[in-house]
Amino acid sequence: MTKLALSALIRPLVEPRLPQGLDVSFFANREEALALAPEAEIGWFDFNEKEPMIEIVRAASNLKWLNSIYAGLDFLPMDVLIERDVTVTNGAGINAITIAEYVVMGMLNIAKGYRDVVRAQDRHEWLMDSPGKRELAGSKALLLGYGAIGQLIKPRLAAFDVEVTVVRRSGGEGVLTPDQWRGKLGEFDWVILAVPATPETDGMIGASELEAMKSDTVLVNIARGAVIDQPALVEALKAKAIGGAFLDVCTPEPLPSDDVLWTLENAHVTMHLSGRAQDKMFMRSADRFIENLNRYLKGEPVGPVFDPRLGY
Repeated sequence: MTKLALSALIRPLVEPRLPQGLDVSFFANREEALALAPEAEIGWFDFNEKEPMIEIVRAASNLKWLNSIYAGLDFLPMDVLIERDVTVTNGAGINAITIAEYVVMGMLNIAKGYRDVVRAQDRHEWLMDSPGKRELAGSKALLLGYGAIGQLIKPRLAAFDVEVTVVRRSGGEGVLTPDQWRGKLGEFDWVILAVPATPETDGMIGASELEAMKSDTVLVNIARGAVIDQPALVEALKAKAIGGAFLDVCTPEPLPSDDVLWTLENAHVTMHLSGRAQDKMFMRSADRFIENLNRYLKGEPVGPVFDPRLGY
């Protein structure tokens, strides 16, 4: 009989829909998950912290399919997953809508100086002019990463008449390849990072890339903090070498309370909240899991598949 170990958090959404003939156990904490892991063929071992997930995956010696609500799973022991030939499905696309909306919100917030408007309201001060005078219409954005999130960002910005140039390996009309975009950085008003966290993307925005940007370019990062050389970004922001940065992610997380990023007026830190700014994440994840479970039991492919060899 197929054994499943699933988080109790998802239980109300999946239990009534589970196929018959399965041995399903739900865990409420790390200890219970560790006890169930060695016998589980299918596991959904999500926690808010990375450490218990790593420990439990290592303990799951009979695991054939690992499911997760998270899109970025590069912190898991890739060698273990590869050695055991575990099929991994992740949460790619689950939060794509809200993250794409967050990008638009961040760009509008900076363009219109809305943070200063809110602060003026807190002071009961009637502003006589707008603190932000940029229009999205007619501006140019470079979008690095064209997965589930990137594919939703582009049409939303197009609706604001933003000219979006995508970077992807396959190339094509209006598209830059990975060996072309750095030479074009000076042409864009917005640089948006929506790439997966891999060795290839680690530190892809560093001092030289920041130097190549225009003085009013805004960097938007909803990928991972590691894709930016953060000390180099801090120096660029201090010197006002670029227009600003909208950072939903940073290094480390949580950002220490004494980190200089909190103090910079041209840095907007949003505490990795973009994916949480909605109430449908668990429902979408449960729907996807049940669909995948039915496919798995029939011997059909599941998805979206996270490849431990690639790290995304």
